[in-house]
Formats: sequence, C-alpha cells, structure tokens
Amino acid sequence: QVQVVESGGGLVQPGGSLRLSCVISGSIGRINSMAWYRQAPGKELEWTTTLTGTNSVYYLDSVKGRFTISRDSAKNTVYLQMNSLKPEDTAVYYCNINGEHSGQGTQVTVSS
Repeated sequence: QVQVVESGGGLVQPGGSLRLSCVISGSIGRINSMAWYRQAPGKELEWTTTLTGTNSVYYLDSVKGRFTISRDSAKNTVYLQMNSLKPEDTAVYYCNINGEHSGQGTQVTVSS
C-alpha cells in the first residue's frame, strides 16, 4: 500500500520561505508525475506545480519564480521550496503522485 506524507508547513511572515516535503512509501512502482496542489479556506483545490518522470516542470503562473519543485529519488521524497510567500499562498498543501496518491496535507499560513 502506498503512503504519502506531507510535512514542513507552518506560519511564516509575508516574504518568508518554507520548504515542504512529501515522503512516499510502499510499492508505488514507476513514478510518472509528482505534483503539489493547494486548497485555501473556502476555495476549490488548485493545482500548483508538476514534475514529470522525464523532468519536465510546470508551474501555476502565480507561483512561477517563487516556488520550486524537486525530488530526491534516493529518499523517495518530493520537495516544494516556497520563497517570497504572500498571504494568498495560505492554504493546505497536498502532494500527489501519479495522479492517484495524496496525503493529509500540510497547512501553510502566511501572515504578519
């Protein structure tokens, strides 16, 4: 059984940084895509970024230049480095693997 566990969220001031981690365990086989989604209070789930198995990367326009997705295959971990955070980045962030597996999410709050 595949497990996905996100961590690294917290409270940060505007302009600050956070690095989210997503640890994958279990028999997942080939990983074709790794993505981060987010859901702000009262809003729908929003796609944020994808890293494909062939290392193509895609970002939501509003996070381009501020967020970076990466992976450490040896550690079965996907990261989301978030810089220059804004209050509108406040959300629960979810990691998604192969469009199938997600965790419980990690809360990111950007506030002064």
